[in-house]
Amino acid sequence: MQQYIQENKERFLSELLDLLRIPSVSADSKYKDDVRKAAEFICEKIQAAGADVAEICETAGHPIVYGEKIIDSSLPTVLVYGHYDVQPADPLNLWDSPPFEPVVKDEKIYARGACDDKGQVYMHIKAFETMMATNSLPCNVKFMIEGEEEVGSDNLGIFVKANKAKLAADVILISDTAIIANDIPSIDVGLRGLSYLEVEITGANRDLHSGVYGGAVANPINVLSKMIASLHDENGHITIPNFYDDVVELTPAQREAMAETPFNLDEYKKDLGIDDVRGEDGYTTLERASIRPTLDANGIWGGYIGEGAKTVLPSKASAKISMRLVPNQQSDKITALFTKHFESIAPAGVTVKVQPHHGGEPYVTPTDSKEYRAAEKAMEEAFGKKPVPTRGGGSIPIVALFEKELGLKTILMGFGLDSDAIHSPNEHYGLSNFYKGIETIPLFFKYYSV
Repeated sequence: MQQYIQENKERFLSELLDLLRIPSVSADSKYKDDVRKAAEFICEKIQAAGADVAEICETAGHPIVYGEKIIDSSLPTVLVYGHYDVQPADPLNLWDSPPFEPVVKDEKIYARGACDDKGQVYMHIKAFETMMATNSLPCNVKFMIEGEEEVGSDNLGIFVKANKAKLAADVILISDTAIIANDIPSIDVGLRGLSYLEVEITGANRDLHSGVYGGAVANPINVLSKMIASLHDENGHITIPNFYDDVVELTPAQREAMAETPFNLDEYKKDLGIDDVRGEDGYTTLERASIRPTLDANGIWGGYIGEGAKTVLPSKASAKISMRLVPNQQSDKITALFTKHFESIAPAGVTVKVQPHHGGEPYVTPTDSKEYRAAEKAMEEAFGKKPVPTRGGGSIPIVALFEKELGLKTILMGFGLDSDAIHSPNEHYGLSNFYKGIETIPLFFKYYSV
């Protein structure tokens, strides 16, 4: 198996670079044809790797790629999930190279989607090819690769509910997360949930001259900024009433165990180019980024932002806001609490509109299960070191739905790094991580099938 990977590694990389050249941005309708092109690429490669079935399944939005190889119905089945859609590449001026013209430098692949999630999805396809080519596939495998993860996976949920028999399996395997470091392997055993909204503040019925009207009427930008600022108190706590009611607090023993995770605060700050960290009082940086809920403005706009000056009071100002949620918090409930509170704190002279976009539920997986032990053994053999169980700060909204609708646990066996700049300019993915994933995934199949 190792020999096959070594002999084909340049081809594996070349194919991934071709996939990365496809601008499959699901959030922007102008890329609709490119999203489909990426789906067709994935489907073709799954079939070429040895699948008996490889097909594009239509949805009300972007298509889902399904594939399968059933070698023996009495053997376990691993369902591989991932996504071929990517985040928008904006702001383009902050990229050192064009986001959809992948560049390999310093042993890293630079491109939008390199790590999240095309590079990690492609590891699974090449691992499957490797097992097929070396006659070492020990169990059945199914693929479900979607094109809407970055916009909430709404149509995947519908697909899952309508295709339970088709998706019948024993475990779900996902590589859309990170390890602590290349010499410190880890497995995510938890994900935060998500509530994502857009808010709009409207003042006067038109943009106004700031000299004529300034100081006499509400400025939506000023109002929106003040309202967002009020959502945290001086201790970093979120001020929405009842926001923390359902939060599960970790025990002192659990927090002590979490504190054993290797983490260097100075290196963390250096990597981010900051001189200090901020967050909720009473919690460490690792805890703030994983086991605590958050509220952040992800974008804010209004008024004149072009070159030069324009003295105007805008009629409208808007922002996109996300809240990461922890176990027991429900996205619909948090969305409703946010909406009620945000509307209540608006001053006279403006109107408020809150538009929910998408959400997802938190997820925790046990570490004493057959599937976790298989992942642990696979990582230990590949890295030469036992992996650390960690809580991830991000969200994969569909994971909780998988358990609810399919009754399956998920293994989050990612190979990225937190420093890979996913969702940011200059996203990248290490060549060693890409090849390490192709090497490790067959080991999971091996140990899970025992």
